Amino acid sequence: MFNKIRPLIFKFSPEVAHSLAIKTLKLNALPKKKIKNKTVLETSIFNKILENPIGVAAGFDKNAEVYNPLFNLGFGFVEVGTITPEPQYGNPKPRVFRLEEDEALINRLGFNNSGSEEIYKRIESNKPYGLLGVNIGPNKTSDNRIQDYVKCFRKFISVADYITINISSPNTENLRNFHNQEEMNNLLSEIQKEKKKLQSNLPIAVKISPDINLNSIDEICESLVKHSIESLIISNTSEKNRDNLKNINKLEKGGLSGAPIENKSNELINLFFNNLKNKIKIIGVGGVSTGKGAYEKIIRGASLIQLYTGMVYRGPDIANKISQELIEILTKDGIKNISEIVGSKN
Repeated sequence: MFNKIRPLIFKFSPEVAHSLAIKTLKLNALPKKKIKNKTVLETSIFNKILENPIGVAAGFDKNAEVYNPLFNLGFGFVEVGTITPEPQYGNPKPRVFRLEEDEALINRLGFNNSGSEEIYKRIESNKPYGLLGVNIGPNKTSDNRIQDYVKCFRKFISVADYITINISSPNTENLRNFHNQEEMNNLLSEIQKEKKKLQSNLPIAVKISPDINLNSIDEICESLVKHSIESLIISNTSEKNRDNLKNINKLEKGGLSGAPIENKSNELINLFFNNLKNKIKIIGVGGVSTGKGAYEKIIRGASLIQLYTGMVYRGPDIANKISQELIEILTKDGIKNISEIVGSKN
């Protein structure tokens, strides 16, 4: 059905179409998806069992409005945000662009969200059906970005199953400087101080850029291990990888997501997995829209998968489709559980 109505949906601007999707999901009228033979997909992270490893990446449910309807669509986990301490509008519109021939998006949203106070109240009053991650970042005009991260960490520590430190958006100026070892250590040290102060065991994830210098991988891994980070999310949108794109929107400034960054994401997952040696679980993001695509990330070292752009092009039933496709691949290969193949290509 989605394939039939997609041309109509694509007549709307991407932001309007996204707003309509959120409003539709808020109705919570879609039936809960049931996956057959799902035990082969059961996986664990942060001491919790998930029905499947397919999650929604931050950016779709920015304001934590529809995470439970997303669970009903068959996603194993959902990450909301990015959330900043204070509300902010983000960058001027238009700021999201479809590249249909390339099955991609470019966005320069700029952490538009309702702010930590409103979103905290929403989550507190609406208990999640499954594993919920909260992705946090600093306000654009902040005088102290590290303290912005600490404020958001403190705010959501009681309602999140894990918190993601987002240092990877290309749409907040100089945010990616936190990939530098000294700045990363300063940030993660303050987060861990706050965690200890609050006597919390809440898992922390760090989301990195696909545009990092490969020579920095050792230093990034060293910092993540030093500060006892539980998960690494690879990766966010890219400012690169435009040369072979067909759609004219490739010239727009912002972060590229979808099919064109799949190979880059897979390469980084492989490199980080080989470096970290199972010390930190990897969540793979970038270009996933099929079971085969998810499988390729898992065999390179991702324990879980996230997606967003794939849902734009394949529809709301994508989690169920990917799960069924993964089950077929694993069954054909005689795999009893998906955890058996994590990093098997290395």
